[in-house]
Amino acid sequence: MDPTSSPAARPTRRAVLGGAVGALALGAVQWTPLGRIPAASAATTLAQPPAFPAGISLYQQTFQNWSEEVTVNGLWSCAPATAQDVVTLANWAHAQGWRLRPLGGGYSWSPVVVDPGTPAANTLLVDCSQHLTAVTVHPGSPASVTAQPGVTMDTFLATLKAAGYGLTAFPVLGAATLGGVLATGGRGTGVPAVHETPLPGHGYGSVGNLVVSLTAVVWDSSASAYVLRTFQRTDPQIQALLTNVGRAFVTEVVLRVGADQRLRCQSWFNVSAASLFAPPASAGSQSLASYVSSSGRVVCIWFPFTSSPWLRVFTPSPSKPWTSRAVSSPYNYPFNDIIPKNISDLLSQIIGGNASVTPTFTGAQMDAISAGLIATGSWDLWGWSADMLSYVRPTTLRITSTCWNVITSRANVQRAVSEFFAAYSGKLAAYQAQGRFPMNGPLEIRVTGLDNTADCQVPGALGAQLSPLRPRPDHPEWDTAVWFDMTTIPVTPYAHQFSGEMEAWIRGNFTGSYGQVHAEWSKEWANTPAGAWTDSAVIADDIPDSYRAGQAAGDGWDAAVATLNALDPGRVFSSAFLDSVLR
Repeated sequence: MDPTSSPAARPTRRAVLGGAVGALALGAVQWTPLGRIPAASAATTLAQPPAFPAGISLYQQTFQNWSEEVTVNGLWSCAPATAQDVVTLANWAHAQGWRLRPLGGGYSWSPVVVDPGTPAANTLLVDCSQHLTAVTVHPGSPASVTAQPGVTMDTFLATLKAAGYGLTAFPVLGAATLGGVLATGGRGTGVPAVHETPLPGHGYGSVGNLVVSLTAVVWDSSASAYVLRTFQRTDPQIQALLTNVGRAFVTEVVLRVGADQRLRCQSWFNVSAASLFAPPASAGSQSLASYVSSSGRVVCIWFPFTSSPWLRVFTPSPSKPWTSRAVSSPYNYPFNDIIPKNISDLLSQIIGGNASVTPTFTGAQMDAISAGLIATGSWDLWGWSADMLSYVRPTTLRITSTCWNVITSRANVQRAVSEFFAAYSGKLAAYQAQGRFPMNGPLEIRVTGLDNTADCQVPGALGAQLSPLRPRPDHPEWDTAVWFDMTTIPVTPYAHQFSGEMEAWIRGNFTGSYGQVHAEWSKEWANTPAGAWTDSAVIADDIPDSYRAGQAAGDGWDAAVATLNALDPGRVFSSAFLDSVLR
């Protein structure tokens, strides 16, 4: 089945233009759930779930993901107040033949929550964001934090900050929920700079790598029922739950945290792409690898057909540099949330079918960023980690994203970005020669560390088997991941064809002793001209094999799938899409 083939799966040009351009051009508009109808209303469109547990809020609601490419109308939804409510729901669903889908903020690109093929008649969304939002910091040495899955990253990070703690790396969209971040192996950006001593309680891999323990709803064969069970980081079964891709329901986690850090963020828009992505033999002080060496934390955003990217360099700085402007809250790039009229006019033309204005459009976007940095005095900022590293709001222009990472050695970072940029820009030029412009959003490149189990400070800790940042035991020299995130407006012609060709190039280029590639679970992957998640060979073979290669026997993809099936043999926490992926 093609998850993007149904009309409900694809946004219309008018919808994208009206929602993503028109609203944002007028101002910031918060993204809110669509079409919520209380169960008691006469407006409901489906028969109520049979024998539904009393005392749990029930309503119908349309599900729509971040890019609006996955839309499922009128799903029954509920808002459990406690973890025990989730247990009640699981046993109800098992008895009734229904499926439960955990829901947080819905800020993902992939159909890991629901897909357009989801049968509305027997699927229930379980919204964690209304009540399962508690977060408690436990100061000490080491320190930890206990949190429920529905807490937003904004609230989670603000709570840590108030207590003097923080994370080194985390996703930049603060409206995302912690549960979704953990389920998909969410990460940020950064590796230790040269001569930097990592702080205890911090890590440079996925957020989930900091988990000390977690509680999930799982099947208990002796009780013939679903129950709450707590898993320690030394329990082999936790390896499948840490990054579970939505195939499990985690109700609480305990994560290791460390002392918060002050960061300086310098934005550059005059470093040429030619310098930043130069081949290693000619790379100089303005190469991406050079910035990574000096600061460790780099975000590069390059708009196609422009000469220089928006380069952000984050440097640990206990004291405020005299040229920096101190900030005390996140989202310090307000121009990111406003689309000037000249840009919205160009976007209207692209959506209307005039793709030839794409180079003008991407150039205007970069001009707006450079002008915005100057106008708002935000080219050199200093503040706590959460205030520096959170910068994408729900009001930002909705783009779709295909993202893969390359696990390799740090010494290969410049080679990897140089080869990718040459292939990417070369393919853009080849499409341009045919009058095709599939990519009108930025290419984003980040460099992160891998999941080092020592970071959680639990002796004997085991790693996440399905984390895109899992190390390869047979290649201890591979200590770094380079992320390539290709974005565009969802309705853009030839985008999926282009992305599929780049995915094939990535998998074919970074092989052998060079590196290993993984798809980012929360983004688009397995592209063909028919859409994302439609390349059956990639789903059935390439992705599973990437989690088998180099791992010990019984400690890879197949072990993770077997554990998830054992903990949920009734497949209550699954979907048609996940059944096809995690098989």
